[in-house]
Amino acid sequence: MDLRVLILISILCVQIRAESSSGSIVFLESPSPRFLRTRSTDVFDEKEPILLSDVAAAVSVLLGFAPPASLSAESAAKLNEILLPNPFDRPRAALVLEVQGAEDQQQLFDHLSGPSGAQIGSGFRSGVLGSSKAEILLPDADEVSVVSLNEPVGFDCDAACLDKEIHELASWLGGSYITGELGPLDGELTVPLTSGSLKLHMSKNADKEFTLGLVSMIHNIRRAVEMHEEFSGSMQNPAELMTGHFTGIKALLEQYGPGGVTQQGRELLLTSLMKLFDSLQAAFKGQIVGVFFFRGKSYPESGSMLGVKFSSRPSSRWLTEQAGSINSTTMSEVILVRRSIAWITGIILLVATLFGIHFLLNMPLTRDTLLYSNVKLD
Repeated sequence: MDLRVLILISILCVQIRAESSSGSIVFLESPSPRFLRTRSTDVFDEKEPILLSDVAAAVSVLLGFAPPASLSAESAAKLNEILLPNPFDRPRAALVLEVQGAEDQQQLFDHLSGPSGAQIGSGFRSGVLGSSKAEILLPDADEVSVVSLNEPVGFDCDAACLDKEIHELASWLGGSYITGELGPLDGELTVPLTSGSLKLHMSKNADKEFTLGLVSMIHNIRRAVEMHEEFSGSMQNPAELMTGHFTGIKALLEQYGPGGVTQQGRELLLTSLMKLFDSLQAAFKGQIVGVFFFRGKSYPESGSMLGVKFSSRPSSRWLTEQAGSINSTTMSEVILVRRSIAWITGIILLVATLFGIHFLLNMPLTRDTLLYSNVKLD
């Protein structure tokens, strides 16, 4: 075959793969323990592109649940390339965040190799093929705790309350927030970055959407940490999933274009993600994996492509009454009968025990067959 034909086929294959790609995926974990198949703790792997449904299946397995029964043999082999094989050692906690408008993530890996990523153990990145949505299949809601990162700060949080949250965000990022003359949500947020200072004006819709998206994400991750501490001090041990869809970068991209403020917004988002993931690692003692799905703005799907679906399992047959099967009068009679039987049985056992002790203590020694089993009596 002509060399030029081979080159043309290679170019077409690359173009087809690029057109079918819907973004990039990044898996992160702590230095120890490890749950991902990576070469070492200081090398970031780049794996072959995977389907979004395989990403969802991998998250289910990381949470300690079985992958979908419809998983193909090829997808099962792909999961085997991603996850370590020990089924009894899963983190049972995952942070899954979908970021729209930030497909090119070379900047992220610069952060991972720098001081801000010092607590990141290992991970890998890969392209995502296909354009269909995928759902993370979970069992009953009692077995898993799901926290949405898009949940508003609070139903009773007005503009003044949000202004206070932005002040706390500025302090957390080492920046400042100056309230505007027109009142709440009219100030300017200034955050120092390696590329310069980023200024976001709350009077602009894109800036406000980006800022409030960060505020909601940070607030809900802190809420998830509090829930984890409550679970640790109780008998409950559910799997824990934090999932969200961040559209702030897309808003900046539509307002300012790919450079300038948008590029600084990406840097600020990545810095915030690394700080949040460091705090999660400390709270979960390394038992958590981060999954970040970066999508470009040009992708036609506007909603979240990674969803969560609960599958109802067949209930076990317990020997208990069904709720509502008996009325209150019958229930009181049942309780009376049960208590009477319990008391009578207890009294019988007590009397039998007392009689047994009495006869044992007053038995002639030579009649005790256990002590004198080998003694021949006249």
